[in-house]
Amino acid sequence: MKCLLLLLLLTFLLAHDTGADEIFGGQESKPHSRPYMAFLSIKLCNNRSSCGGFLIRRDFVMTAAHCAGDFISVKLGAYNINKTERTWQIINVTKQFPHPEYNAKKSLNDIMLLKLEKEAKLTTAVGTLRLPSTSNSVLPGQKCLVAGWGRTGPKLPRSDTLQEVELTLMKPSFCSSFKCFDKNSHLCVGNPKLPKKTLKGDSGGPLVCSGVAQGIVSRGRNSPKPPSVFTRIAPYISWINQILNAN
Repeated sequence: MKCLLLLLLLTFLLAHDTGADEIFGGQESKPHSRPYMAFLSIKLCNNRSSCGGFLIRRDFVMTAAHCAGDFISVKLGAYNINKTERTWQIINVTKQFPHPEYNAKKSLNDIMLLKLEKEAKLTTAVGTLRLPSTSNSVLPGQKCLVAGWGRTGPKLPRSDTLQEVELTLMKPSFCSSFKCFDKNSHLCVGNPKLPKKTLKGDSGGPLVCSGVAQGIVSRGRNSPKPPSVFTRIAPYISWINQILNAN
């Protein structure tokens, strides 16, 4: 019964304006130019899915809370996720820390920390990404980068190689049509006049602004038209530090 309920919830999220999994209108990344990127293989009730994530400490990955599962394996140092590379580091997750106030239906507090079973080795292909301070703010008009292995079009398959796209931060009013959009904990990302956005497979990936992770891919509509909703990281720094310090 638990698995059935979880699968029904997942179906609801993917059918509505939640779950952003795809780079649309972007380009292929230079191999290993985004060393913080993590590919998450997720098992949930005998079903398999994937998400993006990013390394914030040698033994911790950050992602979206809706990427939780019964078992998660993290692949670091990957460019092509289907062709074995010497740079790969595959590490299992020992504990998942979704935000205690995560609300799946409203996509609120969609943030999660993953404790790895061992520390990653930092190399030219594997590195950490800096987090913002609690006072860090990003402003509308700022351009930021998102990367992932999701689809490259609404009806196209997931990409084997890492893709990336530059997106513009928009005023909160551009996301007013999204239910439960909260300007204090969300970021509105993607100029509606440009055919560039995240859709479905890139969930959990970072929004990187001037070398700092400011957001997490959270949800978007199942269409190629921007904008999308990202979790704003800065308001959660105290909670993040609490988890990191205790583990």
